[in-house]
Amino acid sequence: METLGRVFRPRRDFRGMQRRRNRAARLFKAGTIQAEVARALGVSRQSVSRWYSKYRRGGAKRLKGAGRAGRKPRLNAKQLHRVDVALRRGARAHGFQTSLWTLPRVALVIERITGIKYHPGHVWRILQQLDWSLQRPAKKAKERNEEAVKQWVWKRWPTIKKKPGDSTAGSSSKTKAASRNDPPSVGHGPPRAKRRS
Repeated sequence: METLGRVFRPRRDFRGMQRRRNRAARLFKAGTIQAEVARALGVSRQSVSRWYSKYRRGGAKRLKGAGRAGRKPRLNAKQLHRVDVALRRGARAHGFQTSLWTLPRVALVIERITGIKYHPGHVWRILQQLDWSLQRPAKKAKERNEEAVKQWVWKRWPTIKKKPGDSTAGSSSKTKAASRNDPPSVGHGPPRAKRRS
């Protein structure tokens, strides 16, 4: 699955995995050999071998899944909703000078509301859960005079802009090579010895 240029692994289908283990238990009970069970379920022989040893020790009830994989989330659904509502009130409502949300600011608000501290680098995961997206503000100076900018673009820029075919002198620096577009200089390399006559 791809979202905004990032590739995420699909979530595991825990119910489907449990259905496969239950079907394996029925096949074990019917006397099907492990290789056939693996082919029928489309799983590895190692998995079937592991399931069979559990099945022998306690029947189908021993094939129950372990539940969710990984660490449990630190914020529950109610806390996530409270964070979402707080963020929608805006950054200024939480005492910040500007209305811009940054990851450290969001981390601070999460800690204030829930008491759970997150590193700012991990806050984006919570924001993704809340369907928030990255938005960068357009950077324009407050003092910007749009009319003056328009005049500059239409009048001044064409006079200073390089045009094709403009020839300018190469570099006068002894340590910097001349432009490739410049004609080569006459004297290349050490001076040649004169022929004696």
